[in-house]
Amino acid sequence: MTVHLRDYTAPAYEIPETHLDFSLSPEATRVISRLKLVRRDKDADRITLQGEKLVLNSVAIDGQTVGTDRYELTDTSLTLLGLGETAEVEISVTIAPKDNTALMGLYMSGGRYCTQCEAEGFRRITYFLDRPDCLSRFTVRVEADKDNFPTLLSNGDTVENGDAGNGRHYAVFVDPHPKPTYLFALVAGAFDSIFDTFTTRSGQAVKLGVHVDPGQAGRAHFAMDALKRSMKWDEDVFQREYDLAEFHIVAVRDFNFGAMENKGLNIFNSSLLLADADTATDADFLNVERVVAHEYFHNWSGNRITLRDWFQLCLKEGLTVYRDQEFSSDMRSRPLQRIHDVQGLRAIQFPEDDGPLAHPPRPSEFETIENFYTSTVYNKGAEVVRVLRELLGAEGFAEGMQRYFDDNDGTAATLEDFMAAFDFGSVEAREAAFRWYQQAGTPTLTMKRAHDAGTGEVTLTLTQSQKPTPGQTDKAPLPIPLRIGFLDSAGQVLPLSNDGTASEEHHLTFDSAETQLRFDGAAEMPIPAILRGFNAPVKVETDLTQDEKLVQMAHDPDPFTRWDTGQLMMAEAMLARADGKAQSGPPLERIAEALAGEFQRADFEPGFVARAIRPASVSELIMQTHTPDPAALFAAQLDTRRALSAALADQREAEFARPAPDPQSLDNDAIGRRALRSTFLFLAAAEGEASADLALKAFREAGNMTDSMAALRALAEIGGPAFDRALSTFETRWKSDPLVMDKWFSLQAMAPQDGTERVRKLASHPLFSLKNPNRARSVYGAFANANPVCFHAEDGSGYDLVAEALIQLDPINPGTAARIVRSFETWKRFDNNRQAHARAALERVLAAAKSTNLKEVITKTLRG
Repeated sequence: MTVHLRDYTAPAYEIPETHLDFSLSPEATRVISRLKLVRRDKDADRITLQGEKLVLNSVAIDGQTVGTDRYELTDTSLTLLGLGETAEVEISVTIAPKDNTALMGLYMSGGRYCTQCEAEGFRRITYFLDRPDCLSRFTVRVEADKDNFPTLLSNGDTVENGDAGNGRHYAVFVDPHPKPTYLFALVAGAFDSIFDTFTTRSGQAVKLGVHVDPGQAGRAHFAMDALKRSMKWDEDVFQREYDLAEFHIVAVRDFNFGAMENKGLNIFNSSLLLADADTATDADFLNVERVVAHEYFHNWSGNRITLRDWFQLCLKEGLTVYRDQEFSSDMRSRPLQRIHDVQGLRAIQFPEDDGPLAHPPRPSEFETIENFYTSTVYNKGAEVVRVLRELLGAEGFAEGMQRYFDDNDGTAATLEDFMAAFDFGSVEAREAAFRWYQQAGTPTLTMKRAHDAGTGEVTLTLTQSQKPTPGQTDKAPLPIPLRIGFLDSAGQVLPLSNDGTASEEHHLTFDSAETQLRFDGAAEMPIPAILRGFNAPVKVETDLTQDEKLVQMAHDPDPFTRWDTGQLMMAEAMLARADGKAQSGPPLERIAEALAGEFQRADFEPGFVARAIRPASVSELIMQTHTPDPAALFAAQLDTRRALSAALADQREAEFARPAPDPQSLDNDAIGRRALRSTFLFLAAAEGEASADLALKAFREAGNMTDSMAALRALAEIGGPAFDRALSTFETRWKSDPLVMDKWFSLQAMAPQDGTERVRKLASHPLFSLKNPNRARSVYGAFANANPVCFHAEDGSGYDLVAEALIQLDPINPGTAARIVRSFETWKRFDNNRQAHARAALERVLAAAKSTNLKEVITKTLRG
């Protein structure tokens, strides 16, 4: 059944108070819920509560046990009949957490109980109005075996605990803040825990706890530090203070998502919480820092203010991603963070916008809400918030955010409520900005120049256009904030005038289909950068010549523009080579010369240079061409990497001649230097066996997981016996650590040599299991999304491999299956032969699919 935004109606009853009593048992957990119902619709006399996979024991209304004359029961609901203005309802059910392989609701992971209720998992715990606009204050009693489950946690603050007899104990939790069911959480088990305290700016001492697998407490300290920095940052930047006496984070092994922001009790996938230098890469550390912040920031942008309905998902997710990006920018390097965010956007969200699964940040319909936890909702949603900040200015945006938080605290809000908090100057301007949330697709911004040598006037003619997307054929212009700066042909900054005052950078808004911008003071045709900082999620096409682009990538004062132009130049060179027209592309020697200049800059930043000299991946190149040939693109990328490696050999030798950075240090310079060394290894690996000694030496001397994985990735590119020996060494050392072994599995799934056959062998490895989402993603997700040469093999073997896995995975974990199948969304970009193979694979999975999750994604992918 398709759910439409236009059909939203508020529930006839609300449930302001909820009491839950859990008696935990792996095969038969008893859940008793006591609900206070209050009628909102004067004509209502019934309420339908959602429930799945539940055994109903009894129903009582106003203290009296009732029979089927007072309720109707189906496989997915319980409807209570003959209700009055208010009612006290008690419902007893039994569930089996041990059998819950979907990992939604209450389930067991590593011998512990945990929950995941977003989006609609609470209905697997008890019957309830499982929708985000039903806000209730929860009191929760949890009882379990004391020896096996010594730690008991739920939302809110602990108000009571004690002995329950028969070797069991209990704890009672009260959350004074009304919340929807998707934010409910419960955890019970044996953990190693670390504790700390954070004092809020108003003087409230908050007890902090991070709970991890026994023996792993040493890997939890970085997460605790990130949490405390997040709490302080949110107070300083957004004036948001924490509001309970306790805050807990729990790491679990089996988790469908990265983490979950349940009120006061965040539950994390272990891969995004546990980190030390021996077992985690720098990228892992930065992800832990970001995700800890993200889930904490949800306390206000998602919890204190939640969602009226699931169509508003980007209201919490897009806004919170924007907030965690700003946090990471302040903690680390703002230019590097911007590059990181845009790379992710272009790699995942732009293809989504360009394919059959395109949808606006706020979709207007869905079949299964789990399928809309997408890059468009999260990452484009964050970019739209960034657009709003640029349109409103920093001060106007900050004032609007405070109004939003203050005016909507304790409510289930909509995007209209969010937009109403900001002063756009006019209704028309607000409506134009709101279109960013309503329109699917990536706008293309085109620039053409004209120069009058006599007057020194420069005219920039700008146009914006958007392709039709599923369900949206006509697109209105969007307000696009511009940051425009100019260089002369020698790379010097040109302070031109747009309004009578000369400026090195102009902040303007382009909100029509076409416009002309005029600037004065240019003696020659200048080199403009029109979207410095990438302040809007658009594609940019300009009339810059190759020579002008080379000047821009070498001299523009904006780091993002230099990086972006360099990526464009390298991509043009690789695409020309893949088409057999190398002479028509930009000359690699001049690109290398411009890149070499980065090493000489006064503001040299090794992390930025590492990004600048790394050419686009084959997956990125696929999205920049029609009817791509992955093998030809891979060969072209190898040629480019070999050329850059040779041109930058002196810089590489100088870097490896220096003492290695402190392997335990996480300061920006140490992270940046490790990234630079990793990139040098990546470039050199294109030389094949000639670089094997360099990679092997780096592997043997690695002092942390970052350096070890960089060397192993280089060896994977080279292939041969050296790679196999290194893999064996790595496995012997780390086979008892699941998170590190996920890296081992992923690395092989992404290896271009014999990828399909290697993945088949991995699937029979004793440590592989489809029941663990991390392990399934580390093999089939990595292969489908990061091994384009093998996944898009001409004979269809890559498609068949993933299809077989999806058929097995869907009955176990439909959510994970639905996410992996999205790797097929670009299938129509390829030649007829590959399309035929992809279609056949998708149709085979569709015929076998049991879940709505998987069926919806495949149906839309095929239809597109």
